Amino acid sequence: MELAKVIGRVVATRKDQRLAGIGLLIVQPLAHDLSPRGAPQVACNMAQAGLGEIVYTIDGYEAAYALPGKFAPTDLAIVGNVDGVHAAGAAPGGGGGGR
Repeated sequence: MELAKVIGRVVATRKDQRLAGIGLLIVQPLAHDLSPRGAPQVACNMAQAGLGEIVYTIDGYEAAYALPGKFAPTDLAIVGNVDGVHAAGAAPGGGGGGR
């Protein structure tokens, strides 16, 4: 699992039917100190996350299992909202519309 911040939405007029009803969000991966790490990515929103929230994601083969029903064509899924991050060297707080 990795931390990320929701920075945008994706509107898709056409997508695989197994992704019907699944929202797509743009997330910025974060390091443990909540600084940006790597390039933004598109993720399936399985946690009703909103813009500006800190979330945790799963990637690869396991991401498809986070979606309901049949095996869906995805490699990144948001599986939880983060209420706070408390790690050595990290600023206190985070989550809930955070940083």
